[in-house]
Amino acid sequence: MERTHKCGELRPEHVGSQVSLCGWVAKRRDLGGMIFLDLRDRWGLVQVVCYPDSTSYKIADEVRSEYVVCLQGLVKAREGNVNPDMPTGDIEVECREIEVLNTATLPPFYITDDVKVDENLRLRYRYLDLRRPVMQANIMLRSATANIFRNFLAAHDFIEVETPILTKSTPEGARDFLVPSRVSPGKFYALPQSPQLLKQLLMVAGFERYYQLARCFRDEDLRADRQLEFTQVDIEVSFMDQDEFFALIEKMVGQIFAELKGVELPTAFPRIPWHTAMERYGTDKPDLRFAMEIADVSDIVAASQFKVFTGAIEARGSVRGLKVPGVFSRKELDGLGEQAKVFGAQGLAWMVFEEEGIRSPIAKFFSPEEIKALKREFAAKPGSTILFVADKDTYGVVLPALGALRLELGKQLNLYSETEYRPCWVVDFPLFEYSTEEERFVAAHHPFTAPVPEDLSKLATDPGSVKAQAYDLVLNGWEIAGGSLRIHTAAVQQAMFHAIGIEPEQAKEQFGFLLDALAAGAPPHRGIAFGFDRLVAILAGENSIRNVIAFPKTNSAFDPMTDAPSEVDAQQLAELKIILQEKKPEEDHN
Repeated sequence: MERTHKCGELRPEHVGSQVSLCGWVAKRRDLGGMIFLDLRDRWGLVQVVCYPDSTSYKIADEVRSEYVVCLQGLVKAREGNVNPDMPTGDIEVECREIEVLNTATLPPFYITDDVKVDENLRLRYRYLDLRRPVMQANIMLRSATANIFRNFLAAHDFIEVETPILTKSTPEGARDFLVPSRVSPGKFYALPQSPQLLKQLLMVAGFERYYQLARCFRDEDLRADRQLEFTQVDIEVSFMDQDEFFALIEKMVGQIFAELKGVELPTAFPRIPWHTAMERYGTDKPDLRFAMEIADVSDIVAASQFKVFTGAIEARGSVRGLKVPGVFSRKELDGLGEQAKVFGAQGLAWMVFEEEGIRSPIAKFFSPEEIKALKREFAAKPGSTILFVADKDTYGVVLPALGALRLELGKQLNLYSETEYRPCWVVDFPLFEYSTEEERFVAAHHPFTAPVPEDLSKLATDPGSVKAQAYDLVLNGWEIAGGSLRIHTAAVQQAMFHAIGIEPEQAKEQFGFLLDALAAGAPPHRGIAFGFDRLVAILAGENSIRNVIAFPKTNSAFDPMTDAPSEVDAQQLAELKIILQEKKPEEDHN
């Protein structure tokens, strides 16, 4: 039978039409005299009815869930049993002929959106999980998002260029995935963590506007918003200043949300300096859907009798606080304290403001004037709670702990709407961060980010104070894109390498091709890379990027469907000149 229509497209205007449909049997119901089949394809679901006097009835009696069938029938209006929850709920198809194209074994879980099943089982049978309408909608949303990116960028004179998957391993990034070379024993390719250097070379080559939906790989621990392999929308331009570039990106993101969510974003996104984001929200990925900002109360409590606070201040740290709407029990406050400890805080101090006064184990350490000053600083009233964190490390402990509590409480207390979208740019990042483990400065973003011009002279003398011409695009507490102005002269790039401990000989060995290219006449250029999986997850309303990726890995970097990673045979290893060490029992995670 030749397919004439899709299951999900049939409507009342098709009543009286002869149709041929193909799909999977989502549900079979025998009502004693009539057999009903819910037929599903990518476009939706339609009800099919088989009567005993039709030639289709006997075959339909043998059909079971997930059988693949093709059928012919007549579209009819439903008589008194309209289903308003189905787009095709006004009609049904009276089946005249049916052909079983393939039978199906009993699935390990129901193919429905509301199924409650362990994620590992879903991933083991991902091809079944992907039949669920919500998963199909997510993957189709992913495709639609990619099309908007491509169409928008092509309309603005960008060209798509594919960069290599097998490339060179370079330092100053996450751990590489290495691929041994058979023809060059003992040598390895690396899978790209990003096409960073290659897209810069395309600017040197004169293409001026490039983009790519690039597959990238990082051998790092997984979580809800991270996978070993992921997709980023890579964009690079020459001869464009920051304001023009931001306006272009804002227009593109606005188009994505307008077309896919029916949401109008502001035409210009707020710009928040990194230092301000950390001070107010405790993170460089601020969620602007609710207020509840962090306040520095070090000056107010510096002369108090509470040694935890005064000790932190004397150690050149700080005391910060967060006003939370609501009154909490001691048990709830202890639970919040445990969450703060995850971020290195020694604990959590608190004051609960009630009609009768202040409930707090630390109130006795403060004078009436200090209490009044705290109350005034937070505009505290009965029915609010102040949470305090004190530590000698403000940016490493105090702010991250309060920032995490802010996000958790914002969610718990329903302080924002899930359908609200508040984007912003975070700008003026530090160029470097100090690694206590390596006892040296490392690049905060990557070592190809340009410093602000006025800080160039500090690269050799005071790298910790140098600001970067870097920017992140943040949405609802997620970093959805990050980029920067790139270094485009060999001299500045060499100075950057020196600042992070890469001396000329090593720079020549690792990055000689880049330095040669910059010396060959590189234009000023900048770019950005979107975390495509994260953006689609936000659009789909999903908390995990695994739900918008067709075939993801588990949190233990394992694919239960294909059993990857897996061992390979001795002949393959011999061809690669690889000898495996004896595996310890504790190393076998799978």
